[in-house]
Amino acid sequence: MKNFFSNLFDFFFTPWWIKITTAEPKCIYYFGPFESEKEAVQYQAGFIEDLQQENAQQITASIQRSSAPDQLTIELEPSKSSAAMVSV
Repeated sequence: MKNFFSNLFDFFFTPWWIKITTAEPKCIYYFGPFESEKEAVQYQAGFIEDLQQENAQQITASIQRSSAPDQLTIELEPSKSSAAMVSV
């Protein structure tokens, strides 16, 4: 019975997050938390626009309900521009 109530609580109180991945730089970004999916949808375009202004490439976004991620920005591999700056 405890599991049922715990799952029910999680369902109603788990926040919404926007997950955005980019190919260049190769990163995953999390934005949130949001109280509702509708609220996340309202903010999603602004976050995408910010990344486009920073010249991010191949941007994909999704909205998901989950607990807070361990990291808000995850760099999957060094970007080409970072690698170019290192090799002199």
